[in-house]
Amino acid sequence: MASVSHFPRMNCSFPSSPSKFPIKQRMIAAKNGQSISHFSLQLTGHQHKFRRNEKILKSVIKCSAAEVGESSEFVKEKSVSVILLAGGKGKRMGASMPKQYLPLLGQPIAMYSLYTFSRLVEVKEIIVVCDPSYQDIFEDAKEKIDIELKFTLPGKERQDSVYSGLQAIDLNSELVCIHDSARPLVLAEDIKKVLKDARLNGAAVLGVPVKATIKEANNDRFVQRTLDRKTLWEMQTPQVIKPELLRKGFELVNREGLEVTDDVSIVEYLEHPVFITEGSYTNIKVTTPDDLLLAERILNLDS
Repeated sequence: MASVSHFPRMNCSFPSSPSKFPIKQRMIAAKNGQSISHFSLQLTGHQHKFRRNEKILKSVIKCSAAEVGESSEFVKEKSVSVILLAGGKGKRMGASMPKQYLPLLGQPIAMYSLYTFSRLVEVKEIIVVCDPSYQDIFEDAKEKIDIELKFTLPGKERQDSVYSGLQAIDLNSELVCIHDSARPLVLAEDIKKVLKDARLNGAAVLGVPVKATIKEANNDRFVQRTLDRKTLWEMQTPQVIKPELLRKGFELVNREGLEVTDDVSIVEYLEHPVFITEGSYTNIKVTTPDDLLLAERILNLDS
């Protein structure tokens, strides 16, 4: 997150005697008004330490917004397009409407993640992929959020819905963040982490280590082998991909007639690495009535 340049860029002074070098608590004002420690600098979770000798006189940490923006880890404000998938049928819920529109403590499930994304400074727009008959649920939220909402139609399969949303994103967006609206409890801090990892690696997905023992079975349900739990992760959303990479992946998937069950699988077909960002076990997908009860309990505990 920080780069090094020659000394003249820093507006500060140092004592002439090395033996009188300031202690760790002594801070120096940088050009952007922030304070920099002589001995260490904490930037985005990384601590940079400097040796107490004349070499420091030849270097300086540059902290202006423009310069930090050049880092591959830095996610700019208003640079992310969110595709919120809200077109599923939710048959396993056994309800009269799709699960993402069922009330969760008095509010449609889909609205929780909509509001979470709308409050992130990195997000420029939210493209809601939904049946037009449910569009008014999101339209009613426009007065409560300061972000652009767009709408596209869902497709037959998940990948068709993602492709539909991809066609509507802003051409200047640097990241596409795809999220299931049936995951209402996603945390803002987890979203920020996966955005940074995708900016750095091209593609990233939230996931959690598998807790249970997983066995692989044959068609007759006899155990074939026990998988190593240490290498297994349960995938969640959001799944974040650079737009040009996602478009290239769709070209391959559509050309070869491939089916994918999640979004980063599209990138995997390109043999491009996908980074797993560790998320939270509370980021559940509400699929059954039991999931709905669990989501209510989690929200009640947080309130």
